[in-house]
Amino acid sequence: MLTPFHVALQVRDLAEARDFYGGVLGCPEGRSSIDWVDFNLFGHQLVCHLNPTLGPAGRIGSRSNPVDGHGVPVPHCGVILAPPQWDELAAKLRAHQLEWVIEPYTRFRGLPGEQSTLFILDPSGNALEFKAFADFGQLFAT
Repeated sequence: MLTPFHVALQVRDLAEARDFYGGVLGCPEGRSSIDWVDFNLFGHQLVCHLNPTLGPAGRIGSRSNPVDGHGVPVPHCGVILAPPQWDELAAKLRAHQLEWVIEPYTRFRGLPGEQSTLFILDPSGNALEFKAFADFGQLFAT
């Protein structure tokens, strides 16, 4: 059994983070204070820490690396979902008409590690990837 991971991100506004992670992604909220809030991100602990110096543009400096013909933002974090969960999330994100970093598609089609993937940014500019494997045994395939 896999155990949950913990990741902490900086956000420019906690109300905005609550709207995005709670409202758009549907993540239940856990503990919080005036400077941070926990979310249950598909069974994992995501903590959004307030950094108001990110300012209105809210874009955390990043770069991208080429992967399967797309510019994958670095850094990024995310969750591997079961295919039905991934399909549901992709549909939910489409309904919210978010701007895609990388639209939902199948990466490495017909190759080891074939996976469904999508990339979005939260309102503070944190890059998030959600992926699914039809065959979870392909997670570390070479």
